[in-house]
Amino acid sequence: MSTAVVEPNGIRFDLRVVASWIHPGARVLGLGCGEGDLLYYLKTKKEVTCTGIEIDEGRVARCIERGLTVLQGDINEEVQDYPNDTFDYVILTQTLQQIYEPAELIRSMLRIGKRAVVSFPNFSHWKIRAQLLLKGVAPVSRQLPYQWHDTPNIRVITIKDFRRYAGEVGFKILKEVAINTNNHDRSGRIIDLFPNLRASYGIFLIGKESA
Repeated sequence: MSTAVVEPNGIRFDLRVVASWIHPGARVLGLGCGEGDLLYYLKTKKEVTCTGIEIDEGRVARCIERGLTVLQGDINEEVQDYPNDTFDYVILTQTLQQIYEPAELIRSMLRIGKRAVVSFPNFSHWKIRAQLLLKGVAPVSRQLPYQWHDTPNIRVITIKDFRRYAGEVGFKILKEVAINTNNHDRSGRIIDLFPNLRASYGIFLIGKESA
């Protein structure tokens, strides 16, 4: 659908793709924002007004040390407190696979934000398929590094699944980028050919179906 213009800097490659979609001066809410790498970049490089929600107390403290406004709490609950269209973008990176009710959260994101960004590990990457075929066990990869019995991930998602899901739930995919990188890597590349097979992550900019 769309390629991304990615500027070199110190944050993860997937976050650089997301940052390339955010216009300067925007109002942004980061869900599960970790230590605030993306929010800090957007604030310092694009003069974005940033707010974050993170459940881990230590990560929240690190965000505050960096001058970011971040609330400690459950993203599923905290998003309910915001009025409609409070933000220009609501961002959820590499977390969708851990959400119990993704449709409800996505609807909330598009209620409080004009646009939303979601990304997730692509479970149909060829290395994952090969593990299932050749070893016959639950796959473990650098993108999904947990054993089946101790993983925080409660579901698996593929790029094709998410495209179909958009139509079922009722939101519009505005931009889509598939990338091949590792979850902590500063480098990576955009995958245009056979992304459902060759990409390790899918990143989507979504909007309301009626927009």
